[in-house]
Amino acid sequence: MCADATGGILGFCWLQAFIANPHVGALQIGPRLPESLHWLAFALAGFTLAAIVINAVLMVTALYTWFERRLIGRFTSRLGPNRWGPFGLFQPFADVMKLITKEDIIPDAADRPVFTLAPLVLVVPGFMVFAVIPFGADSFLGRLNIGVLFIIGVTGINTLGVFMAGWASKSKFGLLGAMRGVAMLISYEVPMALSVVGVVLLAGSLGLKDIAESQPVLHLLVQPLGFLVFMIAASAEMSRAPFDMIEAESELVAGYHTEYSGAKWAIFQQAEFTAPLVTATVGTVLFLGGTSGPAVLPGPAWFLLKAFVLVFFFVWARVTWPRMRVNQIMEFAWKALFPLALLNMFVVAAEMQLLQGADGGLDVSDLWIMAAVNWALALIAIFGIANLLGQSKLRLPVPVPSPLANMGVEAD
Repeated sequence: MCADATGGILGFCWLQAFIANPHVGALQIGPRLPESLHWLAFALAGFTLAAIVINAVLMVTALYTWFERRLIGRFTSRLGPNRWGPFGLFQPFADVMKLITKEDIIPDAADRPVFTLAPLVLVVPGFMVFAVIPFGADSFLGRLNIGVLFIIGVTGINTLGVFMAGWASKSKFGLLGAMRGVAMLISYEVPMALSVVGVVLLAGSLGLKDIAESQPVLHLLVQPLGFLVFMIAASAEMSRAPFDMIEAESELVAGYHTEYSGAKWAIFQQAEFTAPLVTATVGTVLFLGGTSGPAVLPGPAWFLLKAFVLVFFFVWARVTWPRMRVNQIMEFAWKALFPLALLNMFVVAAEMQLLQGADGGLDVSDLWIMAAVNWALALIAIFGIANLLGQSKLRLPVPVPSPLANMGVEAD
């Protein structure tokens, strides 16, 4: 049962067995634990793997903050961080030292336990997702046959963390920011979950490893509409431009974490900058084939390259698009993304029903037929949605001179 649940050189069961009976081949390199202390091996294995995941994510996120700030600087004709260390690489560490040494202020009227717990509720889901991502053959920590459901369920906890932060602050600004944030997060959860249904149908599995390995033709090519909906909804879930309604960082009031400072505020920033990395890795598994690629590079290198491309486009969108109004964000979720996600789901299901052979499977030629049909359908659907929701409102009326333009002065 343990081998079915996890696997690989970093697998939980392997590490647990090594702690209980440390040996290399036939060479015993440590004392064997008695049967009564096997629970200790279980606890040590879990603690070790949790520490590996947490520290790896923290370091990668710190590097990503530097990368995003440098890239935004290039986009906007600025330099970005360039003082601390070569090319400013030590800037994330300087930021961390500054934040953890600042005074941690808690409002007198705040609900202290909930106020303190909210940042942790927001940051922990990112660590949990990374624990089940298959970065390569036998490199994952936990192999779940319901990995897609796990990720959707775990990332949905962010909504609870946002509401806890706003509610516990006992601030009208924090509460209003949390309420509008919760409304947006719940709205975009629906199209994002529906966009993944087409992937699950094609792969025939909810397991992330199975989905990554079942793409002779990338799901990005087979169902571009599902990929587009997933990436846009994920951007909204991350509260990044043009959907950064939760924080609206250019405004005076920051939203649900207005009353936070010091280390607690730093944890919120950790969660915010971890989110693009989580989304990029999940999108790589679901739509880009995970570690698949030509043999010129190893599988993990292909995985990191694909994830890097997705992260780059997230930053590009953040710099390019202006922030949408709250009513525009909500309308876009229910009037644009939701219908597109439903369309993609039903079209993929119908195509599979029509094209699958006697054995119930699809060959590569069937997938390319689906790709051609779905790309044409995606372009038509996007054009229709754009005309229905956007372009008609951009047509300015013919200007009519005001009767007060001449202020009652008669022309000669």
